[in-house]
Amino acid sequence: MSAATIREALEKAERVFAVKPELAAKQAASATARIVDGLRCDISGPAGERASSDMVRAFGGAESAPSPGWYLRAGMAACTATGITMRAAKLGIVLTELEVSVHARADARGWLGMGDVSAAHSELRMHVRVGAEGLSAQRLRELVEWCEAHSAVSCTVRADPKIDLDIEVV
Repeated sequence: MSAATIREALEKAERVFAVKPELAAKQAASATARIVDGLRCDISGPAGERASSDMVRAFGGAESAPSPGWYLRAGMAACTATGITMRAAKLGIVLTELEVSVHARADARGWLGMGDVSAAHSELRMHVRVGAEGLSAQRLRELVEWCEAHSAVSCTVRADPKIDLDIEVV
């Protein structure tokens, strides 16, 4: 999709949401994971989305697919890259290069419930490699910082939202 098409779509969405802000807030598509073999999960969404996850052999998995934690990091990277591309299109910035990587540390003791060790990722670090025609390094940094601050995935991780847990015993 071209930058002009992206910009037109964003401008149309802004016009609609300015008049009818209630249309901007909606239920996000759910993701459902089912264990299919050992620790392998098949993940599906309501519109036919599909993915799989598995764990490393050291935890009893078969390493047949990325781990769930990798999907978190991938979501952060993709959401930020998408946001940067959208914002650049809106501002008429021609990106010549864009790559976003997300890195983290994890302590397996937390996953195993050992002691007071958290299962959460720590030391999250995002690396953005970006280039654009005719833009200063400062303007590119501002673009990236604005987009990361508005990334739905990064904002959710920072917000530490409460998770309601419904358990259905069958």
